[in-house]
Amino acid sequence: MQHTVVAIQFNYLGKKYYFSTNNLDLHRKDFVVVETIRGLELGEVVSDVMQISDEEIVSPLKPILRLANYEDLKTHKENVDKESQVMKKTADLVNMNRLEMKLLNCEYTLDRSKLIIYFTAEGRVDFRELVKDLANEFHVRIELRQVGARDGAKVIGGIGPCGRQTCCTTFLREFEPVSIKMAKNQNLSLNPSNISGICGKLLCCIRYEDDNYRDFKKQMPNLNSLVWTLDGRGKVVDINYSMQSLTVQFRDGNSKVYDINDVADTKEELSDDVSVLNNLEG
Repeated sequence: MQHTVVAIQFNYLGKKYYFSTNNLDLHRKDFVVVETIRGLELGEVVSDVMQISDEEIVSPLKPILRLANYEDLKTHKENVDKESQVMKKTADLVNMNRLEMKLLNCEYTLDRSKLIIYFTAEGRVDFRELVKDLANEFHVRIELRQVGARDGAKVIGGIGPCGRQTCCTTFLREFEPVSIKMAKNQNLSLNPSNISGICGKLLCCIRYEDDNYRDFKKQMPNLNSLVWTLDGRGKVVDINYSMQSLTVQFRDGNSKVYDINDVADTKEELSDDVSVLNNLEG
């Protein structure tokens, strides 16, 4: 069965969610009101109207309630304007309750029936008393949501070790797994300070070129393996995957950098020129 949907986004670089168009005439950059598990929310249409099948639906498909009107947009702006005041008061209550938690941001649902506050912490936090204090202060239903270190960095932002603004705050919508094996594949230093981002986790950019490096490794000889060159037989002592080159060391201790196409496992693979091969070391 086919469903007519659009993708909705609730904040900058946030995840995209499919909603049924509900027969509304929708276009990109339209603001709409939808109901989510958190309550009524204002979202932005970030795709053209499209058809998707049942197999493409991950969670139950909900309809868009309506196009946002002037009052919806006004209420949303007022909610956003309240956030700085909410964060300041929440920080005071966190200190009063002596809780080890780092506040990130907060947001009201569109109808102000719920206030959601995001934070990071090293471990589990008993915030039951804090919830009571917040409910008494703001007179709404309170939801405290603990997020991971990467999500925290996405909210706060900053400058990465490359000197540029972090990927998660500029274009990265979702986090994908990054492993130490990927760093090894790229011959990166395994010093944590060299391969970790400001969130303390492995750099997201390590994943970007992982597929390329895995392909490179299939084409390149192993480190310390013996190869033939037009200058003789030697041992591979260094590999530059991105440049598709390797450094070969000979018996006399001298080394030379070669393009991958200029080395081979056997004489026959290297050249058909017998006169050249006769001059190679045995």
